[in-house]
Amino acid sequence: MNRRLMLVLALWLLPAAYLLAQTIPAPSNPGGALPGQVLPGQTPPLAQKDVEQLATRMLQLMESTAVAVPGLIRASEPLKQNAEETLTAIERAPLNPALTFRFMNQVKAFLALSDSFPRPSPFPAAADQQFAELREGLQRMQLHFEATLETQTQTEQKHDSDANNLKRYADADSKMLPPTTKLPRVVFLGDSITDAWRLNEYFTGRDFVNRGIGGQTTLQMLARFRQDVVALNPKAVVILGGTNDIAAGISANQIEDNLALMGDLAKAHGIKPLFGSILPVSDYHKSADPHYEMTVGRPPAVIQSIDNWIRSYCQSQGFAYIDYYSVTVDSAGMLQSDLSDDGLHPSAKGYRVMSPVAL
Repeated sequence: MNRRLMLVLALWLLPAAYLLAQTIPAPSNPGGALPGQVLPGQTPPLAQKDVEQLATRMLQLMESTAVAVPGLIRASEPLKQNAEETLTAIERAPLNPALTFRFMNQVKAFLALSDSFPRPSPFPAAADQQFAELREGLQRMQLHFEATLETQTQTEQKHDSDANNLKRYADADSKMLPPTTKLPRVVFLGDSITDAWRLNEYFTGRDFVNRGIGGQTTLQMLARFRQDVVALNPKAVVILGGTNDIAAGISANQIEDNLALMGDLAKAHGIKPLFGSILPVSDYHKSADPHYEMTVGRPPAVIQSIDNWIRSYCQSQGFAYIDYYSVTVDSAGMLQSDLSDDGLHPSAKGYRVMSPVAL
């Protein structure tokens, strides 16, 4: 089988591999920690040198175990290359937990892919030990990832910073009554497009909770996920974000990692995640205000690329995909002029078009 065909096979197997790989529990909230304090039983983050050594060893194990399984070397080559690139990125940005998350998912996918290949009999004992070591390394990396998130949260608390605007809904969250069985609760998490959506007018008689904050990126939404989503015990969460990330120059990989993290958190807490596509933008209103030239900071091609990823991600995970894009885009690939007053945010008519496809 030639290399191109093997690469296609590997890429075709990746969605299933990712599904099979979800065996590591999502980050847990230990609670009760003072800023900077490590609770008894709580694992502190690894030192950067130890993280790099652990990741390097895991890459070595991916290579050595692949030798023991016929066909796995070629099939897993794309995963191994991606993991090597992620390790390089981790070395440049050691405090970025999203990179650790990406590396873990790449290792999980490798392990799931390896399980889909038949093992020779007898299987070498050394290879069995190496697979066990790789899984143990993945567990250590997961603990490091959780500890890194907790440490960052404690650091923000220590400096009394609220970069993610947790205070915005803190009081409302604390007063929220439990949902009823007859009226399932749905939280809408997002940026200004969600923030301005008057849910009680468009979805009357429903327990729909708006947790949008204008200007937020997907990373800020992720930081609010526990407080503004999980703590409210919803049946489902509608996630709509990414347009501000694009305008801020945040990479597509980073946006995708943040969205995937939210999907994992929702799934771990028994919440059904629904992901909305990023809306198109337009320049139709720039004559009224030069700031309304939206395609420069939010290139339509980038929006379409990330939306395609969101759709594929939802298909691979069994999540719902809400296609706002298709009902709001015009023949030129722009946000329909009569659905927005600034080329970015939906008008009342825009929300009327979006609401039927939301749920």
